[in-house]
Amino acid sequence: MDFVSTIIFIIYYILRLLTADYKLGKGKLSFFLYPFTFLALADLLCILSSLFLLNNSLRLFKILRMLRILRVFKFIRYSKNVQILTNVLKKQKDSLMIVGLLALGYIFISALIIFNVKPSTFSNFFDALYWATISLTTVGYGDIYAVSTTGKMITMISSFLGIAIVALPADIITAGYMKEIKEL
Repeated sequence: MDFVSTIIFIIYYILRLLTADYKLGKGKLSFFLYPFTFLALADLLCILSSLFLLNNSLRLFKILRMLRILRVFKFIRYSKNVQILTNVLKKQKDSLMIVGLLALGYIFISALIIFNVKPSTFSNFFDALYWATISLTTVGYGDIYAVSTTGKMITMISSFLGIAIVALPADIITAGYMKEIKEL
């Protein structure tokens, strides 16, 4: 099965190369530019990793065989939903960056507060940053936690704010996705 799919991939790559002038629209120059495009390089890596399958004795070739996972990205090329999501992320880039900065600011402020309130629980600032990140994502691994009432109150407030901050990107992406669908 792998041999057959490799042969199909080679034929597909050759056909894409032969029709590069239609895709890139730069005449004869397209045949030289196409092999250096991202998708052509991904195709070539998939083909080469499959050809290395014939020689199983070398570890390097076994590692290169893992590059066959790049074949999955070929499906993304034809997915309308992925194109819509990409457009949403491009259009909402500024809003998502602001939310990311808000999350980073929240993590640092929470870490500073808990580190100054409970220095006995958090031996260094990195532990406080770790705690704040875990509180933001509401995962709560339980390896670092506040034991006093004040620390527990700060943790509860931090968890509630974390839920709100984590929900913002989902809302932004969903609203942009719905707007993009309505425009189609």
